[in-house]
Amino acid sequence: MDQSGRYADLSLKEEDLIKNGKHILVAYKMKPKAGYGYLEAAAHFAAESSTGTNVEVSTTDDFTKGVDALVYYIDEATEDMRIAYPMELFDRNVTDGRMMIVSVLTLIIGNNQGMGDIEHAKIHDFYVPERAIQLFDGPSKDISDMWRILGRPIENGGYIAGTIIKPKLGLRPEPFAAAAYQFWLGGDFIKNDEPQGNQTFCPLKKVLPLVYDAMKRAQDETGEAKLFSMNITADDHYEMCARADFGLETFGPDADKLAFLVDGFVGGPGMITTARRQYPNQYLHYHRAGHGMITSPSAKRGYTAFVLAKISRLQGASGIHVGTMGYGKMEGENSDKNIAYMIERDEAQGPIYFQKWYGMKPTTPIISGGMNALRLPGFFENLGHGNVINTSGGGSYGHIDSPAAGAISLRQSYECWKSGADPIEYAKEHKEFARAFESFPGDADKIYPGWREKLGVHK
Repeated sequence: MDQSGRYADLSLKEEDLIKNGKHILVAYKMKPKAGYGYLEAAAHFAAESSTGTNVEVSTTDDFTKGVDALVYYIDEATEDMRIAYPMELFDRNVTDGRMMIVSVLTLIIGNNQGMGDIEHAKIHDFYVPERAIQLFDGPSKDISDMWRILGRPIENGGYIAGTIIKPKLGLRPEPFAAAAYQFWLGGDFIKNDEPQGNQTFCPLKKVLPLVYDAMKRAQDETGEAKLFSMNITADDHYEMCARADFGLETFGPDADKLAFLVDGFVGGPGMITTARRQYPNQYLHYHRAGHGMITSPSAKRGYTAFVLAKISRLQGASGIHVGTMGYGKMEGENSDKNIAYMIERDEAQGPIYFQKWYGMKPTTPIISGGMNALRLPGFFENLGHGNVINTSGGGSYGHIDSPAAGAISLRQSYECWKSGADPIEYAKEHKEFARAFESFPGDADKIYPGWREKLGVHK
C-alpha cells in the first residue's frame, strides 16, 4: 500500500521545522529492497515509525493524522531520507512529565529495522528542539567537577591521565589493588574495565576496600587527589544500587572521588537513567561496550557512534567513550572529533544538523583503546585540545619502567603537545616520555622515524 500521500510532505522546509521547534528530526541512510519505489518505501517507514500500519484501519481519526511522522526530504542517489517526528508522539514519564530515550528509540529505530521492503536503514544524525532539551535530564556532573577535585582550574583544566587495570579479568583482590596503587603514584584516574564486577575470584566486597586503601596511600605519598570509576552495571535495578551504595559507603569521606561506570549500550537506556537519577552527585561514566555491532561503518542498520554519543548527553552521561579517532587500536577516523565537539560544546555542527544544547552540561570525551604517550600528541593535534579523560591500559602497564612512569609519560606527552615542543627534543629532557619510545618501539618507528639515533638508543 502506497502511503506517500499521508506520510510524506516534500514541501516542508527543514529550516522551518527547526524554527518551529515542534519536531525531532532524524536523518537516515535508507535503501529499499528491489522492486519498491523510494518515496513509497520511505513513507511506509515513517508510517511504521509513528501512527500507521500496513492497511487502513477504522480507528484512525483526524487527530491521529495530525501527529503522523512525515518524510520531508529524500535523495535516492545518496540514500538520504529525513523524517520529522512530532513531539507529541513520544512517551512521557507519569512521575514528572519528562521525556525518555527508550520512547524515542522505540519510534525512530523500532519496527522499521525489520520491515520487508527495506534493504537497510541507519541513523546518521538527529535534531532535538529546545523544548525536548528541557525535558531530558542531561549530565549532573561534568569534567569540571573532576578538575576541581584534582585542584585544577574548572575551565580548561586539561588532560586527565587514566588507566584500566590490566588484565581486564583474572586478577584477585590483592594484585588488583596493588596495580591500582602502582598507577596512582603517577596518574589521576583508574576505571574498572567493562567486565570487572563481582567475579568469584575477585569479590566486590573484598577488592573495593583494598582499592580505597590503595587510593589513600597513593594520595598520602603524592599529595594529589585520585579518582576511581567503579563498575556498577547489573541486570537488576536493586543489584546496581546495592553495588553503588557499597561503593559510597566504602569510600566514605572520599566518595566524591568515586565515579560510577555503567555499560550503557548492553545495559540499555534504563540503566543509565537509573544511575543518573539515583546518584546525581556522582560522575556517570558511560561505557559503550558492544556498540560496534550496530555503529560500525560496515553496519548498514542501527545508528552511528556519533548518534550514540549524542544520545548519551541527553540521558545524562558525564562522560562517554568516543574511541581514539584512528590514533589507537579501535576502529575509527580522525573525523570522529565531531563526536567530541557535539557532546562537549554548547552548539555544534553534526553530519546533518546544527544542534544547540541551551546550557545543558557537557559530556566528557573519554579516550580509550590502544593509546600511549607516543600516539597522544597526534591525537591532541587532531582534536585541538586536551580536555579529555584518557584511559591507557597497555600505555601505562606496558611502560618499560613502571605503571607510575607510564602515567607520568602520558602527562608529559600532553605537556609536550601543549607547549608546541618537538617530541624528540622534549623527550631528551623528560625521562618517562623518553622511555616510552623504548617501551613501544613499533609505534616509535612508525611515528618518529630516526628516534633511536636522536635519543641515543642503540638496541
